[in-house]
Amino acid sequence: MTTLSKGANLPVPASSVSVVLGWRPGPGVPDVDASALLLAAGGRVRSDGDFVFYNQPVHARGAVRHRGKRPGADTLEVNLAALEPDVERVVLCASADGGTFGQVPGLHLRLLDASSGAEIVRFDMSAGPETAFVSGELYRRAGIWKFRAVGQGYASGLAGLATDFGITVDDEPPARTAPAPAPAAPPVRAAAPAPVAQPAPRPAAAPAPFTAPFTAPVPPVPSPAGAAVRMTKGEERLPADMRGRLSLRKQQVAVSLEKNGAAGVTARVVLVLDASGSMAALYTRGTVASVVERMAAVAAQLDDDGEVQAWTFASNPARLPDLVIGDLPEWIRLHVRVGQMSLFGRRKPPRGLLPGQIDMREVGFQNEEQKVIAEVRAYMRAHPVAVPTLVLFFSDGGVHRDAEIERELREAAEEPVFWQFVGLGRSGFGVLERFDTMTGRRVDNVGFFAVDDIDRLSDAELYDRLLSEFPAWLRDARRVGILR
Repeated sequence: MTTLSKGANLPVPASSVSVVLGWRPGPGVPDVDASALLLAAGGRVRSDGDFVFYNQPVHARGAVRHRGKRPGADTLEVNLAALEPDVERVVLCASADGGTFGQVPGLHLRLLDASSGAEIVRFDMSAGPETAFVSGELYRRAGIWKFRAVGQGYASGLAGLATDFGITVDDEPPARTAPAPAPAAPPVRAAAPAPVAQPAPRPAAAPAPFTAPFTAPVPPVPSPAGAAVRMTKGEERLPADMRGRLSLRKQQVAVSLEKNGAAGVTARVVLVLDASGSMAALYTRGTVASVVERMAAVAAQLDDDGEVQAWTFASNPARLPDLVIGDLPEWIRLHVRVGQMSLFGRRKPPRGLLPGQIDMREVGFQNEEQKVIAEVRAYMRAHPVAVPTLVLFFSDGGVHRDAEIERELREAAEEPVFWQFVGLGRSGFGVLERFDTMTGRRVDNVGFFAVDDIDRLSDAELYDRLLSEFPAWLRDARRVGILR
């Protein structure tokens, strides 16, 4: 049996390893959880999705998995051959719940060949008053994976450790005596130097009132013959500035539809918003709020009932309350958010939720588009309407369930629904980028385009791109009998 002392390292002679964190359980011994952080250049995660732990047990690419625990052991599996080229290190961490690591006897880490089960190395550790621990790390050198014994504790807990490596950790809100408005975006704590003591509580900030996020300027739009603009139920209740933007944008939507031969078309509009960990910055700076306001104009022009069905998703989908056009400012304030995901969410009750709000901890971190696609399809089958449906689906990429997504959207080709995907940024969008060239469907029921910075895209260009394929699908779907 090979053992290592603190700071020592050795090559890893296996393409996939099991990392078993072990201890001697007993009365008064804290519960221990293993976790892993995938780090790129600079020693930082690429997004919150690079944290694998009990609330997010599988990395997006499946290369790192939390296998679960039994008494006295918790296991991670790392497929080194499947890690992306930009992943330079996998930091192996642990947290203690209900005590410190100094109260955990027999703490050790074993590295096993995942195929044969043979032990590669054992590292015995000692600790003091820390509640989080880095036991070791797998790191790449000259194309070869190696293991280093670390044995470093963090007194500020797993939250402090994760923040040090770039994970966004949601802070606890102050106690309330009565419900108060939720901020438009969750608090984000910037990464800090390695903590040495439990930080003092941060003073609570008062929620900011809703203000319209930045969008590209909206020039006056001439309404040509045939580009009729609908009045929408409830829009008279909007603040004057938002009502003005909505009116101009509806005109632009009408122009874009007329350009593509679909003037006056009526459709149900469904909105789907990515809330995975990598989207946090887009929520914080108001980009997602801006997207919602701009999509409200599409819904208002296509369907005058003033309501939009909406979903958010990450690891799991969640149905949001219907977006009612007349309540747009309040809907954005209450429901366009990433917040409430907590490293310790499994042990804490919902915090400060207002009526109708989703507990975002249940939504998770990862990208699982196929789940929300399936849920939206089920909803539309259970609630048929006499008009076609346009799904406006926003994601910042990280698409990895290609086979499942393709299966869902191929099956959906026989349904009276067009799926318009919009990629925010340059991340991998997988199968969504390939649907235009895929055969085997009676109609092309999927549109896709990506934009680096949607805030800087004018309304005219956004709506032209958003509505360029929908009219062609309408014609094809009518021709083959999917629509009447």
